Amino acid sequence: MLARSLSVAAVAAAIVLVQPGLAVAADDPNTTVTYTVTSGALSMSAPVSANLGSGAPGTTISGALGTVTVTDDRALLSASWTVTASETDFTNGASTIPATDAGYDPGSITTTGTITATGTPVTLSGTATPVVTGSAGVGDNTATWNPTVSVSVPPSAVGGNYTGTLTQSVA
Repeated sequence: MLARSLSVAAVAAAIVLVQPGLAVAADDPNTTVTYTVTSGALSMSAPVSANLGSGAPGTTISGALGTVTVTDDRALLSASWTVTASETDFTNGASTIPATDAGYDPGSITTTGTITATGTPVTLSGTATPVVTGSAGVGDNTATWNPTVSVSVPPSAVGGNYTGTLTQSVA
C-alpha cells in the first residue's frame, strides 16, 4: 500500500511540473517603467510690515515680527540653505536710531519634512547676517518661525514714529 501511495504522489508531481503556464519561459516580456519626480524652488515668505509698539527713551521696545517660512521644494538629496537679515537705520524725520540698536531672535523653529533648522539671535546692521540655517535636508521641506525684533531706544531719542526696513533673504 505504501508503494502505491508513493507512485501516485510521483505521478501528481510530474503532472504539476508539465502543467502549462507554471514555469517561466525565456521569452516572457519585460516592461521598463519610468517616472519623473518634479522639483521646484527655494522660497521665503515674511510679513510686509510689523509694529513693535511703543516705549520711552532708555527702554527696549520688542515684538513678534510675524510668521516667516522657508519652503524648499527643490527635492534635493542633500539640501541646505541660509536665511540672512539686515536692517536700515530707523528714522523719524531728521532723527535716527541706528540699526545696530536692534536685535533679531528667531525663537523656536518648526519644520516639516527632513531638515535641521538652527536659529541664531543677532544684532542687526546694514550687513546681511545669518539668522537661520537649514542643513541635512532630503526632498521637500519647510521651516517656520516667528522672530522677535527688539530695539534699544537711546536715552537721547526724540519722540515720534520711527521706520526702518528689515530685509530677510534665503539662499
